[in-house]
Amino acid sequence: MKTMTNRSSLRARSGVLIAALVIALGACKGEDQAAAPAAADANPWPQVAWPLAEDAALEQRITELMATMTVEEKVGQLVQGDIASITPDDIRKYRLGSILAGGNSDPGGRYDASPAEWLALADAFYEASMDTSQGGKAIPIIFGIDAVHGQSNIVGATLFPHNIGLGAARNPELLRRIGEITALETRATGMEWTFAPTVAVPQDDRWGRTYEGYSESPDVVASYSAAVVEGLQGKVGSPDFLDGRHVIASVKHFLGDGGTTNGKDQGDTKISEADLVRIHAAGYPPAIAAGAQTAMASFNSVNGEKMHGHKPYLTDALKGRMAFGGFVVGDWNGHGQVKGCTNTDCPATINAGLDMAMASDSWKGFYETTLAAVKAGTISQARLDDAVRRILRVKFRLGLFEAGKPSSRAVGGQFALLGAPEHRAIARQAVRESLVLLKNQGGVLPISPKQRILVAGDGAHDVGKQAGGWTLNWQGTGTTRKDFPNADSIYEGIAQQAKAAGGEAILSVDGTYTQKPDVAVVVFGENPYAEFQGDLQTLAYKPGDEADLALLKRLKAEGIPVVAVFLSGRPLWVNREINASDAFVAAWLPGSEGAGIADVLLRKPDGSVQHDFKGKLSFSWPRTAVQYANNVGQAGYDPLFAFGFGLTYADKGDLAALPEDSGVTGDEGASGVFFARGDAGSGMARRLETADGQGVTVTKVPDALDGDLLKVTGVDHQAQEDGRRLAWSGKGEAVAALQSHTALDLQRESNGDVMLLTTLRVDAAPTAEAWLSVGCGTGCTARVALAPTLAKLPVGQWTRVGVPLKCLAKAGADVAKLDRPWSVGTAGAMTISVSRVALGALNEAEATVACPDA
Repeated sequence: MKTMTNRSSLRARSGVLIAALVIALGACKGEDQAAAPAAADANPWPQVAWPLAEDAALEQRITELMATMTVEEKVGQLVQGDIASITPDDIRKYRLGSILAGGNSDPGGRYDASPAEWLALADAFYEASMDTSQGGKAIPIIFGIDAVHGQSNIVGATLFPHNIGLGAARNPELLRRIGEITALETRATGMEWTFAPTVAVPQDDRWGRTYEGYSESPDVVASYSAAVVEGLQGKVGSPDFLDGRHVIASVKHFLGDGGTTNGKDQGDTKISEADLVRIHAAGYPPAIAAGAQTAMASFNSVNGEKMHGHKPYLTDALKGRMAFGGFVVGDWNGHGQVKGCTNTDCPATINAGLDMAMASDSWKGFYETTLAAVKAGTISQARLDDAVRRILRVKFRLGLFEAGKPSSRAVGGQFALLGAPEHRAIARQAVRESLVLLKNQGGVLPISPKQRILVAGDGAHDVGKQAGGWTLNWQGTGTTRKDFPNADSIYEGIAQQAKAAGGEAILSVDGTYTQKPDVAVVVFGENPYAEFQGDLQTLAYKPGDEADLALLKRLKAEGIPVVAVFLSGRPLWVNREINASDAFVAAWLPGSEGAGIADVLLRKPDGSVQHDFKGKLSFSWPRTAVQYANNVGQAGYDPLFAFGFGLTYADKGDLAALPEDSGVTGDEGASGVFFARGDAGSGMARRLETADGQGVTVTKVPDALDGDLLKVTGVDHQAQEDGRRLAWSGKGEAVAALQSHTALDLQRESNGDVMLLTTLRVDAAPTAEAWLSVGCGTGCTARVALAPTLAKLPVGQWTRVGVPLKCLAKAGADVAKLDRPWSVGTAGAMTISVSRVALGALNEAEATVACPDA
């Protein structure tokens, strides 16, 4: 049974609804956001009309069910566990309300698990929730997943451009259709809840989640949020609202995630309440007015207070002032960051207004402490019942109590929907409309498909790279071409059209050729990342790694017209690359349909334009690498390419040579952080090597040297997979290292008490000599004994181990030209976890490695 709002009720609310949207969005109009006055009302939060009328019959069903539920069953509804940490038998015992599949959680732990395996898993959890053989009520579980640019967790699914590209398209109706397709493909694989849409308004492009935002403009974000929600859920009042072909939406992340200081993910947003509402809340009133059934609390703080514990915003503003009638879910152990809380113990988050905690791997402890808090009165019965009622109301609206297991539902198991031709056609349209043309010197575009076209660059034939993060796994790394059976790489799209027209496309990643091409299309850009692992210090593109620039320059010097196709999750400072190209296209992260790029770059065989450029910048393009928070409407606004810029073929696309001074000072360029948040620092690579220097560059986890001599896997320290566990087998000598693309000059730092600090945890002490070393080329390595220090550390406890740089200099390193600033090795067995390698002060080290001859 579902609650439906009849049409007359909707019409009666329309005046209030329109007024609410005017309040919410009107302040965003015009160009001068920074100068916009604060709301005249002391309370800037808009009033929104929740579109679903109260359904007395539904409320009676909920009341009757709750009257039979034990306190244990009620608490269970408030807890969500991750499939990597929970089993169907756990659901039978604890009667939890929900499960999720996190970014790296898959059936059997395999990112390429089949759609049938996903559906079978969904069936197993559903059947466990309905099994009363061990007691308890049959309350269907709800399965959530990050279907954030299509059902992007599943092999073969349609992958749409990430939100940053969709923002450039300025097409809300397209977003509605994308929502509908995402819902269908998600339902086919067994889930009924997606953690989307993201309605963040990123204000600092260094933020690693910038590509999850549609725009830096609140107007653009607000124009999309209702359309996406209605695409995912169906339209309130229509027969298809929350039917078996639609899913529950989760508007996120409430609130201020795009405004954190220095663009740090999960950081603090320091802002007036009026600006918080005007900028960062812009997407919520339309989404609520469209009937969004869930909202997700954000990791970030606002003015020092974590959102997972922020009652004035979660309860008073979201549920009160804005009349949100769904339930609030947390983010991955986000409650554990609330002051006074841990991942397993946080009654404060429930009291603040969180209805369901995403206690991914902490669910059991969280359940037990929450139950104890209810019994002790720390969480009131009224607050518990309100949360449970909100969750059950959504489950009833979705029809879960009558739906049966996922495989028996409307489109359950219809795997032909994954990457269906009509779905891919919409995704291809989205690619075409998202491309932004920044330069077209001499009208080099569009290209005749009858020519010989060289397609070069490491993004030319890499679907994983063009799809970005949140693709088959959390970071989007480690995939291969076979993982995308329903996709076209950018090269494949060009090659298909060239062949059909009598031309030829030659794939050459390094740009070499035997016969000179008529034109070169060079596809390059950021490697996949997600969340905090994508945070940057500046907007310089790959500082210290000039391979892409060198390729562009070489081809241009050889007299070949060069078309650059830039893949990125944000605008970056690429003045040099633009100068080295005849045409420059911002392609963002287009997803599975690389052929959409060929549709715009190539002419029809008759020479006419096939598809023109439509995309307009939804994020301002930086003039320098340090212009990372210069947004439309702000005082002093002066970007290289302004918000809304985008050439068409009718425009003169010539561009004068751009300045090539990045604006980055020496201090900004050398951060002194070599490894953090699960990845190597800017300009660094992670290596696993044998004693003779042979090995692998680590681009994914898990990874290993042949024979598992040394294995690397992900591990949690302060956030999800922000560390790496290194396990030596003892079968021979092996080294884990950080390799810099360019030599580092740390001579100044070595003159004082600066240390090379490694934040680590000993999981298994070394059984033989172990060492820490730095390198600066042949015959320029300094090694210090590490085993004695590790042997003294408590197993299983994180600590910081320091080595003074002057000690490494004393041991033989030329610290003015280090190209390997950190490596650890042993020939014995040893397991350590590492979460950070950086320069730091002497007093930051909890353990100091003895200097040579000290």
